[in-house]
Amino acid sequence: MKAPLRYYDYEKDISGCGIFGVIDKKRNLIKGDMPIAAMTCMHDRGNGLGGGFAAYGIYPDMADLYAFHVMSSSQSALDRAEEMIKAHFEVHESQPIPTRKTLAIKSPPLMWRFFLSVKETRPRWRSLSEEDYVVATLMDINKSSGGAYVFSSGKNMGAFKGVGFPEDIAEFFRLDEYAAYIWTGHNRFPTNTPGWWGGAHPFTLLNWSIVHNGEISSYGINRRYLCMHDYECTLMTDTEVVAYLLDLLIRKHGLSRRMASWVFAPPFWDEIARMSEQDKQAFTALRMVYGPAMLNGPFAILVGDGKSLMGLNDRIKLRPLLVAESGDRVFMSSEESAVRDVCPELDKVWMPKAGEPVIVELEA
Repeated sequence: MKAPLRYYDYEKDISGCGIFGVIDKKRNLIKGDMPIAAMTCMHDRGNGLGGGFAAYGIYPDMADLYAFHVMSSSQSALDRAEEMIKAHFEVHESQPIPTRKTLAIKSPPLMWRFFLSVKETRPRWRSLSEEDYVVATLMDINKSSGGAYVFSSGKNMGAFKGVGFPEDIAEFFRLDEYAAYIWTGHNRFPTNTPGWWGGAHPFTLLNWSIVHNGEISSYGINRRYLCMHDYECTLMTDTEVVAYLLDLLIRKHGLSRRMASWVFAPPFWDEIARMSEQDKQAFTALRMVYGPAMLNGPFAILVGDGKSLMGLNDRIKLRPLLVAESGDRVFMSSEESAVRDVCPELDKVWMPKAGEPVIVELEA
């Protein structure tokens, strides 16, 4: 095979998204400056069409309330979303999400946040558990409000995302003024899905948040499987399915995080054939029951839930993922340079094996 003539006409952009996460196991707060600096270091992994952060522990005074972050294309859509929220929840506080004007962010959507508790007398879905009720209401708003989207819905946490480089999004949302014990960040390079405010990472549901480098080529079958379980995909980005699958597998079906990782990136059939009879039966059952939830395609993902931070690669490690430790803090990133930039002295650095989850939990 010959190299092409005029090779400089065949440039390939090697950006392909960047992810970063940090957790302090003792819940010591980390200022927003750290994840902002780490994501800025990976500026060239994105193209300015998506950036975002998730932060846990940022609303301690309202830790028992659901914090809905809403973006809206118009005031009428926001008003409609607010009507739907007030019909289903007690609103304890309602306010614009604090932002600042920046040169890089042009024509942002309206941003609002609500701090909520579920009404004792529910107008709909009375038989659902509280968390299922919140999910059902959120799905209904995103599908039928006419241009407003709930892009964050957990307790004592929030997602902040949009069209721009991560440092632009951080400046817009004033993230340097926040402090959290778990942070994740994302720099997006859209490939086959649109770059728009709702399609930026992280994707969240309740306390779940997910950032992803790669492509979920199984999006179609994942989405159809989720529809069977009343999850609506409305944000036009393949990664959205991962947030909902986490909620379904772990919260609703009771799988552990490790078992969910085996659903997402299961061993190959020839590996299963060489296992003990007990393990062979277990992994065969997982693949048969949860086949439509398997994630195909190259991916490295970081998952936060307020209690832990998990990193996971696809089965043949087609996207980079690095883990590092320094005292009580554990970092996960696409690049070691981003970690070294914010924490030069590290106790341990390693690259997880393909398909092997790294799960770091908060101490009691």
